[in-house]
Amino acid sequence: MKQNGTMSNIPPKDQMDWEQIESIGDEHIPGSADTPLRDDAFEMDDNTKIEQIAAHFKEIMHIMGLDLNDDSLKGTPHRVAKMYIKEIFSGLNPANKPDVKLFENKYQYKEMLVEKDIELYSNCEHHFVPIIGKAHVAYVPNGKVVGLSKLNRIVQYYAKRPQVQERLNIQIANELKQLLETEDVAVVIEATHLCVSSRGIKDTSSSTVTASYHGVFQQEAKKNEFLNYTK
Repeated sequence: MKQNGTMSNIPPKDQMDWEQIESIGDEHIPGSADTPLRDDAFEMDDNTKIEQIAAHFKEIMHIMGLDLNDDSLKGTPHRVAKMYIKEIFSGLNPANKPDVKLFENKYQYKEMLVEKDIELYSNCEHHFVPIIGKAHVAYVPNGKVVGLSKLNRIVQYYAKRPQVQERLNIQIANELKQLLETEDVAVVIEATHLCVSSRGIKDTSSSTVTASYHGVFQQEAKKNEFLNYTK
């Protein structure tokens, strides 16, 4: 199969179980807490990825019958490719992970710290359409604290991937536990999925809530205190 051209590495139709895919439909399929990535995911540099995605997206637009000679459309393949790599899926690349430094807890602050209403924009990995919502994160310092904006950056880094909300919730919580060297972490996400609201069932009123409680936040009183702050 050709490389670096308009031919993709997707298996031929007769090698894919289309009947199984159709039977699954919009069902939510559980998977690993790790984002599924190939071992060679970052052997190709960003510019080459943009070039190849642009070529493939140009072919998709052509198949749909769009006139790529039109002034409004001819730059679209490159714009989409650049957006994928540099913006909305930039969290796939570990090189873009936030550089987070910890500071000594000189105030001896020992209560929970809550950063709420952190805006997040992600994309459903089943249909590649947006997930839009907010995250609330909390931790109890264990000798070290982190700059507040870094909590936002961690949320945004893991959101900028093809995602399912459950995995996003777990990845943020695990990263905070490792970074802050404490189990006392809580993460709640509430989001609207455009794969639900803009297609399929087209339900524009529903939202999805996921939560991850660890350490002291598994205690009912501490959990309720956190949830009261996020109202």
